[in-house]
Amino acid sequence: MRVRYPRTGTAGTVVRIEDIDGNEFAEIDATGLLYRTDQLVCIEGESEGPKKEHRTSGITDYEHLKEIESSEDMQDKYDQVTGVGAG
Repeated sequence: MRVRYPRTGTAGTVVRIEDIDGNEFAEIDATGLLYRTDQLVCIEGESEGPKKEHRTSGITDYEHLKEIESSEDMQDKYDQVTGVGAG
């Protein structure tokens, strides 16, 4: 299902639904981020075919994030940032 998050204009296809502490969230393929389903607006007539489902666990995500953050390349990029908003 194609959806839009009106606050930022982000649009994409829902790739998974997750229940966190009684709230329902949907992951959008365009960003990989979770959005509250009650804040999403369905975009009619813009279907991209069958919905892809991506299942993951919090531990796997945490381990992957830890691996990325510990890489020397990423650390070098962090070290090159100077000042607010610089990059």
